Amino acid sequence: MLFSLDRPGAGRGRMLLVLVLLALPSLALASPQDNVMTLDYALQTAQANNPELAAARWEIDIAEGQRRQAGVLPNPEVGWEMEDTRNGSQTTTVSVSQLFELGGKRGARLNVAGRDAELAALELERQRNVLRAEVIGAFQAAVQAQEGLQLAEQSLQLSERGLQVVQGRVKAGSASPVEATRAQVQVSEIRLEKARAEQTLTVAYQQLAAVTGAPMARFSRVEGLDDNDAVVPGRNQLLERLEHTPDLRLARLQIDQREAALDLARTQRIPDLTVSVGSQYSETDRERINVVGVSVPIPLFDRNQGNVLSAARRADQARDQRNGAELRLRSEVIQVLAQWGTAEQEVQSFDRSILPSAQQALDAATRGFERGKFAFLDVLDAQRTLVAARLQYLQAQAQRSDARVRLERIYGDLSLAGR
Repeated sequence: MLFSLDRPGAGRGRMLLVLVLLALPSLALASPQDNVMTLDYALQTAQANNPELAAARWEIDIAEGQRRQAGVLPNPEVGWEMEDTRNGSQTTTVSVSQLFELGGKRGARLNVAGRDAELAALELERQRNVLRAEVIGAFQAAVQAQEGLQLAEQSLQLSERGLQVVQGRVKAGSASPVEATRAQVQVSEIRLEKARAEQTLTVAYQQLAAVTGAPMARFSRVEGLDDNDAVVPGRNQLLERLEHTPDLRLARLQIDQREAALDLARTQRIPDLTVSVGSQYSETDRERINVVGVSVPIPLFDRNQGNVLSAARRADQARDQRNGAELRLRSEVIQVLAQWGTAEQEVQSFDRSILPSAQQALDAATRGFERGKFAFLDVLDAQRTLVAARLQYLQAQAQRSDARVRLERIYGDLSLAGR
């Protein structure tokens, strides 16, 4: 429909149009398409809405404010002094004093504040990696919960089909009613498993919504991940890039920050100079004279020796913490890669042989039971074997996902870490 913005009330129409156009980006981010949550959308939403990440962003501005304050010069001081309060014999002095910092104190403060700003920026990067790993972990947990519910539904269909077969044979007189009871018990057990799977899915959806900053889940399904998303770089690649991880960069920067604080503490040993200029008027002599003064503390007792020692030990502590962080991360990466390799082999084994063989065994047992060649216990055993194999398959997938999430927490985006 065409309309003119020059007609009466067009001002209100223009305002409405502007508001609608401004709201379009937020509406596009408000809910996933077709009520389906994707990993990219979950990551974007978490980056925009997570309160911990927002708090980490403020640290950069806080550090910038501290850096500005560190470079500010000391304010001058105005002094007023009166000698002899009796009328006619008073001597009044008015002076201005200025403190001059010696020994490079201002430059040392700026160096410490600059390191603090770098630490805040690097901490924000680390928080982003942590949040990314949490989102991926919650998303994969939701995907696995969906698959668990699908497997429970498939198992329920199998057990119900087996119950129908048993009931048909019981009616025909070729099977005992006990076998129908066993089939009914299995159906009830799997229905309970399905109810637990539905509850697990609800919890997984809510956890995913919470990590993205939403109070409740507004999606009904999450989009499954591609198998390529489960691939991780090789061991040598990851270990070579360990020095570039935010944790180790943060540990190295903390050493620099502690050494800068040590330099600042050493500059505090040098006393500052205070220069004062003023004017003195004596009512007795009816004369005004200029006054110039210089004062310097004598570093006789306090040479800031305690703070220098404390700052030196903090620098040593930061070096040991950096070495400990490297040892911890290297060990964790090796362990996680071993976990991922084992889980990947298990997933491939289930895909290629275990699950197809278990399904074939169940189909064969069911056909044999229908023809009277097998007892229903054989069918039950085959069904339980297939259900157990599917559960183990989900556990292997969960172990593989957990390994990737732990690596994402250390390196960030693994697609970039492998380059």
